[in-house]
Amino acid sequence: MAHNTAAATATSRHGHTGADEDVSQRLLDSAAQLSYDPAVEVDWAAPLDPAHYGLNPEWSTLYGTRLWDRMSEFQRVTLTRHEVCSIMSTGIWFEMILQQLVLRDQYLKDHAAAEFRFALTEIADECRHSIMFARACEKMGVPAYRPTRPVAEAARAFKSLAGGELAYGGILVAEEVLDVMQRDWMRGEQVLPIVRATSRIHVVEESRHMKFARQEIRERLRGAGPLRRRHSAFGTAVAAWVILSSMVNPQVYAAAGLDVEEALAEVRGSAHRKAMMRTSSAHLIHFLGEAGLLTRSSMRIYQRLHMI
Repeated sequence: MAHNTAAATATSRHGHTGADEDVSQRLLDSAAQLSYDPAVEVDWAAPLDPAHYGLNPEWSTLYGTRLWDRMSEFQRVTLTRHEVCSIMSTGIWFEMILQQLVLRDQYLKDHAAAEFRFALTEIADECRHSIMFARACEKMGVPAYRPTRPVAEAARAFKSLAGGELAYGGILVAEEVLDVMQRDWMRGEQVLPIVRATSRIHVVEESRHMKFARQEIRERLRGAGPLRRRHSAFGTAVAAWVILSSMVNPQVYAAAGLDVEEALAEVRGSAHRKAMMRTSSAHLIHFLGEAGLLTRSSMRIYQRLHMI
């Protein structure tokens, strides 16, 4: 009886219910049945075909621009490989933030709860994903692309201070947008097999992480008042700004032998790029609307990011 009372206290701090616990248990069962070890699932020894892109050309930031039309095929291949590695590097950076957010959220929670056990399962997945992305970039011969110092310091504050639905909102932003891209990459016949394989692993395992994040957001917002919702909506939008604006480092254009300023100007004016951003953000924006996390101020940020 004492143990049950303690467990109930530990799991009710943010309104955790039996239904929430059922979701976590189903995710645990899924992880037990369908998880991958990138060390053995990816053919790391296979040579890279010089004709294969790093991602589907349609997902390149310059696709559909006048500059893309002028580029040689070698430049296009080089650019897409650097772009995908920049996105992977951003993924590693944010997965390290994610792990700290989840660990801090689960501090002193009930060890017997499925929520606690799935949270640690997710952290283990993220560790493997980071190693996988780092190894893929090394294989492609692309250096690590890191966020700017101001962005890195802003993220340091976010990972130290964000909690509840704001923490899981930031997590969901990164996972949802990348998921749409990678679902396309893993089917791309022109894409490097190493990228297709790593994308497939990430899509399968991140689908559980997204379900967990959505459930946590719903859970934390039960009974939340309008002021808290506005604050969390704005904070999530700011997190989206930081993450999405950091995905493709400007130096990828220099690596492809392009003028960086010219390339950035083309990206800013690209109607195709804006359409692809809306496509990759559609599921996320729909969920945020359902959860009550779309406000006037947050929507202005999403509009500037071309997510809506």
